[in-house]
Amino acid sequence: MSTQGRNEARVIPLRPQSAPQPPAPKEPLWRDVVGGVLRRERLAQERTLKDVSEAARISMPYLSELERGRKEASSEVLAAAAHALGLGLGDLLSLAQDDLVRHAPIRRSHSRSAAPTNGLCLAA
Repeated sequence: MSTQGRNEARVIPLRPQSAPQPPAPKEPLWRDVVGGVLRRERLAQERTLKDVSEAARISMPYLSELERGRKEASSEVLAAAAHALGLGLGDLLSLAQDDLVRHAPIRRSHSRSAAPTNGLCLAA
C-alpha cells in the first residue's frame, strides 16, 4: 500500500472555533492574604520575625510560615500576632478583606435579593 493513497479522517467542528480564552485569575487563599497582611504590617514597623514572635508568644518558624501562607492559623494565633503588631483581630481581618476585594475577580450574583456587602463577614 502506498503512502499517497492513505485515508485520513477529516474532522468537522460542530461549533465555530474562537480564540482560546485566558484562564480566569485564581482567587487568593485566605491564608495567603492574612499572611501577606501580617508580613506587610511587620515590615512597615521595621520589626523582625523574632521580635513579633516573642511578643505574640508563638514560635518564629511558625510565624514565618503564617506570613508565607503555608499554615492556617487559629483565631487565637491570629489575634496574638495582630496584638503583637498593635492591631486588633478585627483590624487584621479588615485589612485582609480589603486585599481580597482588591484581588478577587468581579462576580455577578445570580440572586436578585443578595445585598452588596462592604463589611467583614465571619462564619463559625
